[in-house]
Amino acid sequence: RETETMELDLTPKLPKQVYGGDGGSYHAWCPEELPMLKEGNIGAAKLALEQQGFAVPRYSDSPKVAYVLQGSGTAGIVLPEKEEKVIAIKKGDSIALPFGVVTWWFNSEETDLVILFLGETHKAHKPGQFTDIYLTGSNGIFTGFSTEFVGRAWDLDENTTLVSSQTGKGIVKLEAGFKMPQPKMEDRDGFVLNCLEAPLDVDIKDGGRVVVLNTKNLPLVGEVGFGADLVQIDGHSMCSPGFSCDSALQVTYIVAGSGRVQVVGADGKRVLETHITAGSLFIVPRFFVVSKIADPEGMSWFSIVTTPDPIFTHLAGRTSVWKALSPEVLQAAFKVDPEVEESFRSKRTSDAIFFPPSN
Repeated sequence: RETETMELDLTPKLPKQVYGGDGGSYHAWCPEELPMLKEGNIGAAKLALEQQGFAVPRYSDSPKVAYVLQGSGTAGIVLPEKEEKVIAIKKGDSIALPFGVVTWWFNSEETDLVILFLGETHKAHKPGQFTDIYLTGSNGIFTGFSTEFVGRAWDLDENTTLVSSQTGKGIVKLEAGFKMPQPKMEDRDGFVLNCLEAPLDVDIKDGGRVVVLNTKNLPLVGEVGFGADLVQIDGHSMCSPGFSCDSALQVTYIVAGSGRVQVVGADGKRVLETHITAGSLFIVPRFFVVSKIADPEGMSWFSIVTTPDPIFTHLAGRTSVWKALSPEVLQAAFKVDPEVEESFRSKRTSDAIFFPPSN
């Protein structure tokens, strides 16, 4: 199994359009091009809505975290046996979407609304990809029922045009004057965390910043089953080599900027070395060690880690395992003199996780 994982192509990939029309488009990463999706049971997709674009109500076969990459709009969320929540969403918002939730999305603004979805596909129809089931439209589930069943279920005449009127598929464009429900500020509570405004979990001067999405600041994360984070590193800064020590996969989408990444697997073999740019997605296998260095303009990424409250082991910096190991163990392990070990130990005593460029 380990050998199989090491031979997988870890190269970052861009998504491909699945469907679209006047109101917008839906793009997804496919397991055939990014095999770690299937290997790790991960799904990834993007929804882009133009002005008056409406993503019709649907539910999914996978729990997800949504992250608003661009624009602002409205989301409708109905948890099982609960009332509809109508939420104003904007860039930086992260939304936990557990199993069974019904959602719709709408953009009334000129700027396109773009939303990233990352999630697990352990119980999905197809490993490595989401399947959405639409409540209305030309591919809505009720188009498959006979008029007798529809009429009986909804207590309507069998000749009703309710099912056939909406000929759009997944995304439609509404008339300019159409009034959608107004969002309520209180509906955001417990559903949304804005990663650009939330208190920072890590803040390193000239290095980088992290906001972690977990069960403490967004309890619904517990129902989704995995956490997330938004990481921003400054120009030329380095993100410390590290790995998830609770066997989680790291699924990373580059939000902005660019940089270099290296991933090292078992037997000290470098399995990925590449330049990453905004819009690409890559996945780090369990226990593999990853490190990134930003280009001059810096780099930010949004990740899910496949446990609700992930724990990382860092292999450089003040909080690294090297600082915890005794000097004698390091001397023996590295096979170096005490002076070399002492010099090594004396470095990076104040920097943790992110390392600004040396002047």
